[in-house]
Amino acid sequence: MMSEDVHPPENAFNLLPVEDKKKEKAPRYVSKFRPAAMLERKLVKEPIRTMGPARVELPSPENFLKKHSKEPKLPEQMQSSKDVHKTCSFTERKPPVPRRNDKPLMGIHTKRDFLKETPVLVPMKPQPACVDTSKGHKQVLENSGLVPKFITRKDFGRVPAYLQQRSEAERRAREEYENFVKAEREQRAMKHMTQEERQAILKHLKETWDKLHHEYQALPLIIDTVSQRATKDCLERQMKQLEDDINLFERFLSPFPRLQWPAMRP
Repeated sequence: MMSEDVHPPENAFNLLPVEDKKKEKAPRYVSKFRPAAMLERKLVKEPIRTMGPARVELPSPENFLKKHSKEPKLPEQMQSSKDVHKTCSFTERKPPVPRRNDKPLMGIHTKRDFLKETPVLVPMKPQPACVDTSKGHKQVLENSGLVPKFITRKDFGRVPAYLQQRSEAERRAREEYENFVKAEREQRAMKHMTQEERQAILKHLKETWDKLHHEYQALPLIIDTVSQRATKDCLERQMKQLEDDINLFERFLSPFPRLQWPAMRP
């Protein structure tokens, strides 16, 4: 038996030419706001924005650049005469010097009192100085140390105010510290316990021991779990502590210092 045919069976229609079918593309999307956007762009657009002006006026060949044409020029002098002194135009013009044959103005009076306006000059008193070298070097006598200066002051030999304030602050700090230490010692000091307080504490300890002993007696005979063993050990430990405390209170019958016993769990 032959295997199946690999090629398809022959057909006369396969000999006819087949036209290639081109895929039709969908029309391109065009926004409905395109005309308005183009109109707005034309209105806002400025011509020749980055390329410079379109028409530049060329310079004339007759107006070529000459030497020293761009340097600043001084204004021309209006009057030139021998009597007028040549001065810089940027400064104020000073009056001319009077000649020797000019007559001064006479008969000018003023009500201004120059004696009152002139301050009275008080002559300065020379400072005492001392010469300490053969070449004439001198120094002020007040700062030389040869004249007593500080012992003549009113506050000489007195304690300055800032030292007094510092000493007062140290004294207050020392008193506050001593008061604090005293209060702490009084607070931590042990007080004598009365007989009534001793009996009340002893009674409370015995009642607590009875309560723990009752719980201890209620435990099962066979203890095989971890929780039961832990409960038994805890009860034995508390009862042992209470027995020691009861023995301590019963041993000393005299007034006993007041102690703060921790609260026992029932």
